Amino acid sequence: MIQLIMFFLISLVAPIESKAMMRALNTAASGMAAQEAVVNTIANNIANLSTVGFKKSRTETDDLNYQTIIEPGARTNSDTFHNVGVQIGSGAKVSAVRKHFTQGEPNITNNPFDLMINGDGFFGIVLPNGNLKYTRDGAFNVNNQGRLVNKNGYAVFPDMSFPPGTSQVNISEDGMVDAYVNGQQEPLKLGQIAVFTFINPVGLKSLGKNLYDATVASGAPTQQTPSTNNAGGIMQGALESSNVNIMSEMTELIRAQRAYEMNSKVMGIADKMLQTVNNIR
Repeated sequence: MIQLIMFFLISLVAPIESKAMMRALNTAASGMAAQEAVVNTIANNIANLSTVGFKKSRTETDDLNYQTIIEPGARTNSDTFHNVGVQIGSGAKVSAVRKHFTQGEPNITNNPFDLMINGDGFFGIVLPNGNLKYTRDGAFNVNNQGRLVNKNGYAVFPDMSFPPGTSQVNISEDGMVDAYVNGQQEPLKLGQIAVFTFINPVGLKSLGKNLYDATVASGAPTQQTPSTNNAGGIMQGALESSNVNIMSEMTELIRAQRAYEMNSKVMGIADKMLQTVNNIR
């Protein structure tokens, strides 16, 4: 009789325990997936350590839904209530990969076409289809037509061309471009480089090639004169270095590795516990 009762109790407990172990497996798997995304982000940061104007990213996670077994504050009887509830979490998920637009250190090149925005803002880049994109990469040069372009041949906004025989180029902090031509004492005023600012630059969409695109989240771009309002000034003969800190990235990489390993251990232990339950006869 006792053996029959024990068998009945085990048959009731086993499905419950199996379900709990399956939850642990799924929860640990979600943690591993989240840490994998963290490692991917760190890998991209480190890969772009030498990319001009690159902005590091940070992976952010949220906890998933909870199974509420006892509601916090639920009544235990007419006079008392549960001070602490019982809620079982179901893991984590990646909620955002956030760009950090802190300014990188200036790298002095003394190249007259290397420009850096010392402060907030982005250069405008005009694609071949006429669409305007945005960048912090100021490694510019002139093409065979004398136009100021980036390394991919896309024109800098506003479009400006340097005449043949240009011997010297001066670009002031407010973006005014002066070209000195052989045989002429007075410089030619070619125009003024614009700087674009956004209410929420974190909402910009990364396109690759050091370019960003405006989105609903970033807000519409505002064309500014450099060194006015909240727009940064132009620094000629310098490039903005990546804002990636290698020591911080290595620390975060080790932390993500440890978290991944711990989640894998949880998965292994849950699997063994599930085997134990399944082996009960």
